[in-house]
Amino acid sequence: MKRNLLLESSQNTQCEKVVITGMGIISSIGKDLAEFEESLKAGRSGIGILNSSNKPSQSNIGASVSDFSFETKVKSHLQPEYNELLKGALNLGKRAPVSVKCSIASAVEAWIMARLHEKQVYGRRTGIIIAGSNLSCGYQYGLYKDFVDAPEYLSPTYAMYFMDTDHLAAVSQLLGIHGEGYTTGGASASGNVGIINGYRLIKNGIVDVCVVIGAMADLSPMEIQGFINIGALGGKKYWSKPESACRPFDIEHEGFIYGQAAACLVLESYNSALIRDVPVLAEIMGGAIVIDGNRKPDPNEEGEAAAMRHAIESAGLQKEDIDYINAHGSASPLGDSTEVGAIKSVFKECLSNIYVNSTKSLTGHCLFSAGVVEAVSTIIQLRGGFIHPNLNLDNPISTDICFAGRESINKESNIGMSNSFGFGGINSSIIIKKGV
Repeated sequence: MKRNLLLESSQNTQCEKVVITGMGIISSIGKDLAEFEESLKAGRSGIGILNSSNKPSQSNIGASVSDFSFETKVKSHLQPEYNELLKGALNLGKRAPVSVKCSIASAVEAWIMARLHEKQVYGRRTGIIIAGSNLSCGYQYGLYKDFVDAPEYLSPTYAMYFMDTDHLAAVSQLLGIHGEGYTTGGASASGNVGIINGYRLIKNGIVDVCVVIGAMADLSPMEIQGFINIGALGGKKYWSKPESACRPFDIEHEGFIYGQAAACLVLESYNSALIRDVPVLAEIMGGAIVIDGNRKPDPNEEGEAAAMRHAIESAGLQKEDIDYINAHGSASPLGDSTEVGAIKSVFKECLSNIYVNSTKSLTGHCLFSAGVVEAVSTIIQLRGGFIHPNLNLDNPISTDICFAGRESINKESNIGMSNSFGFGGINSSIIIKKGV
C-alpha cells in the first residue's frame, strides 16, 4: 500500500478546528457522492414499492438500496495500485450482512476522498464511531425459520455478525484503525450523536482523525409493523403513488417513510489536514445533544429548541449567522409541527433569511444513519451553492418559514444547521460551515 506520509502524533490538537476531509454514501438516490449530489439537485426521489409480491399496503413503501452491488461500489473507488485494500474489502464483505457491506463501502469512498490511502495518519491517532444500534434485525429475522428447523446448522459467524460492533471491527481491520472506537445509539438522532462524539474526540486531542459511519438500518417486518402499530409510519393513502408518500411539513403528512442508507464522514483536526495537505470540505463548528427525560415517542418543542440554541452557542455564533437548516422533517404530523414551533422559537425575526428543507423527502427516513446522510447533504448543498427541493410540499403547515419549493434553487450559503431528533426524547443539532 502506498504511503507518502505517516503522522504519528499531532501537536496541540486541543481546541483545534474540526474539519471534514472525506465523505461516502450508499443511498436510494445515489450509490456514490456524485450520483447523490445529482439527485439532490434534480429533486429525485428514491421512494417506491419495496416488495411488489406482497399485498399493496403502507408497509411496502420505502426507499431501498436493494440494487446496490458491494463489489461494483468497492472496485469503483479502489484502483489496481491499491490491490491490498481492494482484496481486504472484498474479503470482509463476502458473507457479511448487507448493513455491514454498506458501512464498508461508504467508508472506503470517504477514506479515498480524504487521501488517507496515500497520506496516512498513525493508526493509534485514528478513531472510529459507528452511529446506530440494533442494526441487523433484518439479518436475524431472515435466519430465524432455518434456525427453528435446524438450530445446529446456524453459522458460527452469527455470534459476531449480529452485533453492532461487527461494523466497527470490519472497517477498523480494513483501514488499520487502532485508536478509540465504539458504537453510539440515539434512535433517529444516532447519526448526529456519532458526529458530535467524533468532534469531541478530536477537540480533546484523543485522535487526529475519526471515521464516523451512519450505519444502515436493516429492519425486519416486525419493526415495520411496530412502527405502523404505534402510528409512526406513513403511506396509508399513497400505496398506489409511493413517490408522494413522504411529505415533510405538508398538511397531508401521515408519518415517516422508511429509507435505507449508509454514510461516512472523515473528521480531522485542521492541523492534521494541513500537514497532510488535503482539501477541507467543511468544518464542524459545534453541536449539542439535549434529552427530554421522556420514554415516549412524543417530540418536545422546548428540548428541540434547546438543542439548536446550544449548538449555535457551542459554535460561537449568533442565530443570524445561520443561512440554512436541514430539518429533521420526518413527515410525522406531530413531529413536523413541533419542529416548526422550535425553529420559530429559536430564530424568530431571522426566519425570512433562512431556507429550510428535509432531505428525507427524497431519501425517506434513514433512521440511525439519517444524521450522517443529512450532514453529507448539507455539505454538498453548501459547497454547491444550491438548496434541494422539499418534495411533496403542496400546502405547508406554516407560512412563516422559508421552505424550499418543488425545484432546486441557487443559493450561496456559508453556515448550515442539521437537526436530528429521536424517540425517547433525544434532540440533537450540529453546525456545519462550508470549507475553503
